[in-house]
Amino acid sequence: MKRKNPTQNSRKTSATTADWQSRDPNYTAEQGRYEDPVPSRALILETLAAHEGPLTVDDLIGHFGLSKLNQQSALEKRLGAMIRDGQLVQNRKGAFGPVAQMNAIAGVVQAHRDGFGFLIRDEGGQDVFLPPRQMRSLMNGDRALVRITGTDFKGRPEGSLVEVLERGSREVVGRMHVDQGIAYVIPDNPRVQQDLLIPQDATLGARHGQMVVAEIIAPPGNRTLPVGKVLEILGDHLAPGMEIEAAVRAHSLPNEFPDNVLAEAEAIPDTVQPAQIKGRVDLRDLPLVTIDGADSRDFDDAVYAKAMRKGPFGTGGGWTLWVAIADVAAYVLPDSPLDLEAAARGNSVYFPQRAIPMLPEKLSNGLCSLNPNVDRLCMVCEMRVKPDGSVAKSTFYEAVMRSQARLIYEDVAAILADPSGPEASKVPHVVPHLQALEQLFQALFKSREARGAIDFDTNETKIVFGTDRKIERIVPIKRNIAHRIIEECMVAANVESAKRVAKMKIAAPYRVHEKPDAMKVQALREFLTERGLKLGGSDRPETEDYAAMLARTKGRPDQPLIQTVMLRSLMQARYSAENLGHFGLALTHYSHFTSPIRRYPDLLLHRALKHLIHKKAPKDFIYTVDSIEKSGAHCSMTERRADEATRDVATWLKCEYMSHRVGEEYDGLVAGIAPFGLFVELSGLYVEGLIHVSQLKNDYYKFEARHHRLIGERSGMAYNLGDAVRVKVVRVNLDERKIDLELIQLKSSGSRSSKVQGSDTESRALPSNKKKRRSR
Repeated sequence: MKRKNPTQNSRKTSATTADWQSRDPNYTAEQGRYEDPVPSRALILETLAAHEGPLTVDDLIGHFGLSKLNQQSALEKRLGAMIRDGQLVQNRKGAFGPVAQMNAIAGVVQAHRDGFGFLIRDEGGQDVFLPPRQMRSLMNGDRALVRITGTDFKGRPEGSLVEVLERGSREVVGRMHVDQGIAYVIPDNPRVQQDLLIPQDATLGARHGQMVVAEIIAPPGNRTLPVGKVLEILGDHLAPGMEIEAAVRAHSLPNEFPDNVLAEAEAIPDTVQPAQIKGRVDLRDLPLVTIDGADSRDFDDAVYAKAMRKGPFGTGGGWTLWVAIADVAAYVLPDSPLDLEAAARGNSVYFPQRAIPMLPEKLSNGLCSLNPNVDRLCMVCEMRVKPDGSVAKSTFYEAVMRSQARLIYEDVAAILADPSGPEASKVPHVVPHLQALEQLFQALFKSREARGAIDFDTNETKIVFGTDRKIERIVPIKRNIAHRIIEECMVAANVESAKRVAKMKIAAPYRVHEKPDAMKVQALREFLTERGLKLGGSDRPETEDYAAMLARTKGRPDQPLIQTVMLRSLMQARYSAENLGHFGLALTHYSHFTSPIRRYPDLLLHRALKHLIHKKAPKDFIYTVDSIEKSGAHCSMTERRADEATRDVATWLKCEYMSHRVGEEYDGLVAGIAPFGLFVELSGLYVEGLIHVSQLKNDYYKFEARHHRLIGERSGMAYNLGDAVRVKVVRVNLDERKIDLELIQLKSSGSRSSKVQGSDTESRALPSNKKKRRSR
């Protein structure tokens, strides 16, 4: 770079250069790091903000009087780093200015399979919509600067690309295609919108149709596709388990433990040592049991409830509830290889017939898992529960336990339904304790209902495999009384742990679920009004208003539809260092205490509780509010990442399942509506497909987002959420994970009328005669 004589610039700005060191708030720190310090980021930003306009690197060198070449070079590198971090923008003339003053916003790009994308702002706030033309040179995960240019048809801010700050993932997983001598990879991740061109000398010998991992060696441009080279051949496209291998790599899921992590785990004794028990409460004679799914291998929690006698005049009563949780913190020490790896993973990921654990198997399925009839270290929340289901008091302590039985949900439900039946005869010693747990649950559930917690009736499914890992069927998961018992016991322990750390003012992660956005509430109100319903509360309804609405809709034919729309109006739960409460559960305090084997925030909370148990001052805790907030944001991201990966796998498997059913007809319900068509769930199959808007005959159809419907422009024919339809499977695309359906018949409408007069159109879909889906 050709630079002017800095002394010339110095003469121009001599009045402001002599004392930059005294004005720099970080100068002392810079002195400790560099022999010849340069202005800190803070001073650079302050200087640029105070100036009339952008300044070039020469202007800044002159302004600060940096006469040494190494200082000039260091300043130039710092400016480059500030651009990459989204603090500065450099204009076409090479001058620098603060992002805010240059009308630019920094963030991470999130691409959509249909060509558009969003910029997730670094500082938070409403996402910026990026139309397809702005996404041509961007890829999912890129950090970029955009400028707001207006609003889209939904009222969202719309932006244009200013600069790519940093490219995201350099690897792409996809299917190799060779067409007329040209090789390219079709990405498996639907968020990666562009195909990847592969030069002939960079295919690694991959054949047409094989799944590969490729590295991007040249990013996309406005008129060019990205170019890459094959790094790894995964195998044939339809090989058993390939969908998981692809999802692991497509979503950058850490799936192999480094050698130092495995070495640390292997060095831990296989059994609980006498020295570890010293100072702990001995609960080995307490009849604690674990209750989990039949496929579970890591057992985080064990429970036991004891009914208390009533005193004179009807006083007393209730129960003492012990919730014992695996003491992962006794083995995973802060900043150890095990800890750093667990923090990076954030959580375990569960795929059909395969899990990627947060901790090595020796800990996750062995030493930390509360397996039956072996000593295990645990953290205990002991609660005194009153007859009305409220918790009178609680205490936390470290203990050693021995699970009396490993029970599964279905067997516990059978035992409670028939205490003298065959299942009960297998474990007669725990039957009275299970009955006490059921009585306790009834009290806890009444307390839940009294505070107005939302109780959505969600439909979860399970994929049942046959030989060669081919799907035999997809079945619904039915929640029974045993599921509800464990859920309420865990919620009680989570609440008490959150109250404990909040009272002691120690930095710890909370599980927060904020109130719904006002705009989404308004849209929900309009939707409900159409169905003769009114949501209570004002613009900011309370949880009890949602619960009351759900109660009023029970028994209605459109109840599933109403529940779906209500669920979509809610915020997504996340982790935060600030206690913001949990809207869905109607709780002022909530955290995650009960699953430290598979969730990193639970481990952080255990460390905070241990700090308090050992009578240490909260201010001396190893974590700060800022570090907890940062970790919480990361774990919220890894949670979403795991959800996306497992959803991708489930979708791929369902597409593969339906690929053998092309041409068959099914009944279904409209489960989602978009400008481009209707998403239909096929009855009995629990699979979703799309009726493209072009398949809706003899009219121009328009999308009304507020009313969740498509409207025929001439006929007034309306397709609504909840409509019963008859469809035919016409196409299955495994690469795009799409199932295309053709409408055979509209059997019945989920709305009060299938025809609408005077509809208020928000956007226009393609004409029919032209070619052309929260966590507690």
